Amino acid sequence: MLIIPAIDLKGGKVVRLFQGKFDQEKIYSSDPANVAKHWARQGAKFLHIVDLDGASSGRPKNLRALKDILSQVGIPLEFGGGVRSIDTISGLLDIGVQRVVLGTRAANDAQFLRKAWKKFGEKIIVSIDSKGAKVLTQGWKGSSSKTVLDFAKELKGVGFKQLIYTDISKDGALAGPNIPGIKELIGKTGLDIIASGGVATLKDLIKLKSLQKKGLSAVIVGKALYEGKFTLAEALKLT
Repeated sequence: MLIIPAIDLKGGKVVRLFQGKFDQEKIYSSDPANVAKHWARQGAKFLHIVDLDGASSGRPKNLRALKDILSQVGIPLEFGGGVRSIDTISGLLDIGVQRVVLGTRAANDAQFLRKAWKKFGEKIIVSIDSKGAKVLTQGWKGSSSKTVLDFAKELKGVGFKQLIYTDISKDGALAGPNIPGIKELIGKTGLDIIASGGVATLKDLIKLKSLQKKGLSAVIVGKALYEGKFTLAEALKLT
């Protein structure tokens, strides 16, 4: 089970939101590249970068911070937030992003989703950001008519082998992950799931690790690391 540190960018700074609410943020650093180097030193093999401004506005806004990370940190990363065109995906891959994360446009435009998969394959991944059964979009300010399960099955039909599942009600709340939701997705889709949102303790990671053989491939961890609930090195010992 891969442990992936999250770096959420807003205004060029590393922040964490509470349950996806833009008016409830905490700033952790004004130097994203330094944060990325810190996770690399602790043993991270992969990073999850989210452009919160991009998610809200519809196009990436923190590209300078992204480029700084890419130039200073030698581990692969995925990037999402405001990625809503084929050209944007191509541009991100061209500057060194290993995998591009899609959200709003993927949920709202089936034709775009199929076209993106045909062109880029596993260089893209979809993040299903949810609250209950609802799929959230537009920086979590809007929602799709699709349920989480229906959207996940649609992704499988297109050809995707894995997805990122984020329960926004858990994200940044340090309240524990949505284990039932993760189990349902694994059991009813057969897709590999990257879980995000809610991890607060090492015990949470142990619970998630028990799902590894069933189809949980990775866990994205954010606030718990930034708040010192455990270190990345401690988390990696569990994998």
